[in-house]
Amino acid sequence: MPRAQAQIRIKPTALPAAAALAMPGQAGAAAARVGRRAAPELVKGPIARTLILFSLPILGSSILQSLNASINAIWIGQMIGPSGLSAGSIANSMLFFLISVGFGMGMAATILIAQGLGARDTVAVKRTVGTSFVFFTLLSLGIGALGFLGAPFLLRMLRTPPDVLPLASAYLRVIFLALPSIYLYTFVMQALRGAGDARTPFVFLLFSAALDVGLNPVFIGGLGPIPALGIAGSALATLLSQWIGLIALVGWLYHKKHFLRITSGELRYLRLDMDILRALVRKGLPMGVQMIVMSSSMLGMISLVNHYGSMTVAAYGACFQLWNYIQMPAMAVGMACSAMAAQNVGARSWDRVGRIAWIGVLYNILLTGSMVLLVTLIDRHAFSLFLGGDGPGVDIARHIHFIASWSFILFGAGFVLSSVVRATGAVMPPLIIMFIAMWMVRLPFAALMSRVWGAEAIWWSFPLGSGVSTLLLYAYYRFGGWKQAKMVEHASMPPKTGDSVAC
Repeated sequence: MPRAQAQIRIKPTALPAAAALAMPGQAGAAAARVGRRAAPELVKGPIARTLILFSLPILGSSILQSLNASINAIWIGQMIGPSGLSAGSIANSMLFFLISVGFGMGMAATILIAQGLGARDTVAVKRTVGTSFVFFTLLSLGIGALGFLGAPFLLRMLRTPPDVLPLASAYLRVIFLALPSIYLYTFVMQALRGAGDARTPFVFLLFSAALDVGLNPVFIGGLGPIPALGIAGSALATLLSQWIGLIALVGWLYHKKHFLRITSGELRYLRLDMDILRALVRKGLPMGVQMIVMSSSMLGMISLVNHYGSMTVAAYGACFQLWNYIQMPAMAVGMACSAMAAQNVGARSWDRVGRIAWIGVLYNILLTGSMVLLVTLIDRHAFSLFLGGDGPGVDIARHIHFIASWSFILFGAGFVLSSVVRATGAVMPPLIIMFIAMWMVRLPFAALMSRVWGAEAIWWSFPLGSGVSTLLLYAYYRFGGWKQAKMVEHASMPPKTGDSVAC
C-alpha cells in the first residue's frame, strides 16, 4: 500500500460521525438512525452526564469480574481443598501477566478506534478492527499452543510446590486453550467502549460471568453424564463461558449491523496493517507494563509485610480485599475518560479534552472518597468478615485502613490524568511516573524506614507513593508535550486554530 494510503485519513463530512461510520457514503435517515444506535457520540453534549453514564457500566463490569473470580475460588476451595486453591492462585498469577499485556494492546486499539470515530474516519476504524482481530488471533493462538505444551515447565520455574504441581498444570493447560477467547472477547468489549458503548459489554459480561459461575461446580464435581473433572473442570467452565460469550457478542454485532463489524465487502481489512500493528505494540505494551509495575510493587509490599507476623499479614490481606473494590470507581472513570478524550482528540476538540480530565478527577474524588468513607464507617464489621470475629487482627486492619485508604483518592486522580494523556498516544511518561512512584519512592521508603519505624512505614508509604505519582502526573498534564503525541506514526491531526487544553 502506498504511504499516502497507509496514513490515518482525517476527512470532514456532513454526516454525524456515527452515521458516517455505520454506512459510509450514504446519507439517508435510516443510516443516521442506525449509526446513532450503534455508536453513541462522546464529542458533543454535556460532559458530566455523559461521563458518569459511560463510567457506570464499566464499573459494573469490574465488579462482575472480581465477583466471578472470588466465587470460582470459593468453589475450588470448597470442592477441592487448599491445594486446589493454591494451584488456581499460582496459575492465575501467570494468566494475569498475559492478560495485562493483552489488555494494554487492547487499550491501544480502543484509543485508535475512538480517535477514528471522533475524526469521522471510517477507514481508520476498519483498519484498526481488522488488524487488531488478526493480531490478537495469531498472538493468542501462538501463546496458547506454547503455554499448553510448556505449562509444567513454567510452573516448575515458579517453584510450584510438588504437591500442587499436577493440579496447577491441569488447570493452566486448559486456561491456555481458553486464551484466544479471552483475548478476543476483551478486544471486542474494549472496541465497543472506544466507540462509546459501555452498556453492551456489561450485558454480555454479566451473561458469561453467570455462565462461568454456574458451570464451575458442574464440571468440578460432575453432574449426571458429565464426569467430575476436578480443578481442570473450573478452567473448562472459564473456557466455555468465554467462547460462548464471545460468539454471542459477535453474533449480536452482526445481527444489529453494527458499524464495527467487518462485512463481506470489507475482508481486505482482515490483514496486518503495519502502521496499526506498530501502534498496537509500541503504545499497548507500555500500558500493559504499567499494570505489571503496579501488581509487582504490591508483591514487594507483601514481602515486607511478611516480616511482621501472620496476624499483620492477615490484616493486610483483609485490607487488600476491600481496597480492590475501593479502587474500582477510579479505574472505571479513568477508562471512560480515556475513550471520551480519544474521541475528542480525533475531533480536535481540545477544550472538551481538558474539561473531561477535570470532571473525571472530580468524579473520582466523589466516588472513591465515598467508598473510603463507607468502608471506614463499617470497618469493624467489614474486616471481621475476613478475620473471623472481633480479634486483634481487626484492630490492626482498621489501623492500616485509616492510614492508607485515603491515598486511593490521590491514586484515582492521577489515574484519570494518565488516562487522558494516554488518549493522544503519550504512553511512556505515565509508565515512567508509575515506576518512579512505586519502585523508587514507595518501596524504598517502606523498606528503609521500617527499620526504625516498624510496620508504620509500610502503611505511610501508600499516601507517599500516591502523592508523588499524582503530583508528577499533574505536572506532566500541565506542562508536558502530550498534546503533540500520536498513536500512529504517520497520522496528522493538527489542532484547530485557537484550540487549547483547559488546565
